[in-house]
Amino acid sequence: MGLLTVSAIGADRPGIVAAVTAVLVELGCNLEDTSMTILRGHFTMTMVVSSPATKANLEAALATVGEELGLVIDVRPLDAAADVGDGGDEYVVAVHGADHPGIVHAVAALLARHEVNITDLTTRLVGEGVGALYVMTLDVEVPAAVRPDDLDAELRRTATELGVTATLHAADADLL
Repeated sequence: MGLLTVSAIGADRPGIVAAVTAVLVELGCNLEDTSMTILRGHFTMTMVVSSPATKANLEAALATVGEELGLVIDVRPLDAAADVGDGGDEYVVAVHGADHPGIVHAVAALLARHEVNITDLTTRLVGEGVGALYVMTLDVEVPAAVRPDDLDAELRRTATELGVTATLHAADADLL
């Protein structure tokens, strides 16, 4: 079986996951990793699928679902050897404060300088207008060569410059 990524995006509505996964089951595919969310009324999903079907066969089978539900669906082969990161220790970065451009970039650039791999990133704008609160949560892998206390201190300095707050703490496996 080969590994493929399947991504889909479109206006949210009930039944998208059921329709897409029905095609996968019919073709004998297995979902290995998935991420699905709704962003301002738009559904987005990315899946890693082990599939006995070829890329072309899977694309053809998903085309009907895409047309029926108004989804843009993309299927790509996945190179299993292309894993990123050294499997460092898992941490969570939490950022919140007044919304303005540049927050994600500044935090991501700082993490990249330290070769910290971002494995998941979620942002939300809570509230509206002047009192809106920007909330960002990142799951990260911190390489053994990076001292978490030093990284936390640098994150806090950067956050202060941005006018937000940031913390770094070890991921708690019990939360899963």
